[in-house]
Amino acid sequence: MSAAGPSTARPLRADAQRNRDRLLAAAVQAFSQDGPEATLDAIAKQAGVGIGTLYRHFPTREALVEASYRNELGRLCDAAGELLRTEPPDLAVRAWMDRFVAYMTTKRGMADALRLVIASGGNPFAQSRDRMLAAIGELLRAGAEAGAVRSDVDPGDVLTGLSGITLAAGDPSQRDQARRLLDLLMDGLRYRASAEQN
Repeated sequence: MSAAGPSTARPLRADAQRNRDRLLAAAVQAFSQDGPEATLDAIAKQAGVGIGTLYRHFPTREALVEASYRNELGRLCDAAGELLRTEPPDLAVRAWMDRFVAYMTTKRGMADALRLVIASGGNPFAQSRDRMLAAIGELLRAGAEAGAVRSDVDPGDVLTGLSGITLAAGDPSQRDQARRLLDLLMDGLRYRASAEQN
């Protein structure tokens, strides 16, 4: 059974889905700020629902932590297609990089809460890398097809580069440096695309 609970086995009513979405957003914020000390009562209150509603969707603290993390991962990965529908491919790649850094910063904030999930036998990170590589691959393919991004780039190399950059982004005083590093990585992705056209 998914840690998100049985409520995800069938489509939720619109109001129930709104409540679930608000709970996940409030949980990400609370666990990122307060770690495992975040109270479920405070999360329910922040989401504007009763504690009973929280428990109907997420019967345990671990279920809520894991569902919150997976929801953030899903939002990150789904953003690849969304950005490609609204931006030129190279700009979509660069915008997704910003979202990746924000996601990794949130994940780092939730680290202690996620450790509780792992200690209870859960694996919130199952398939995370595969999903991120698929999103990066989608972006790179679109960029290469448009002639805006190199065609010889391995998604795993981009993921490794982005992961390294997030180390700088974790320190608020280094956020400007992280943006510069992302721009540098993006420039590297564009370099051979223009060279190949000459």
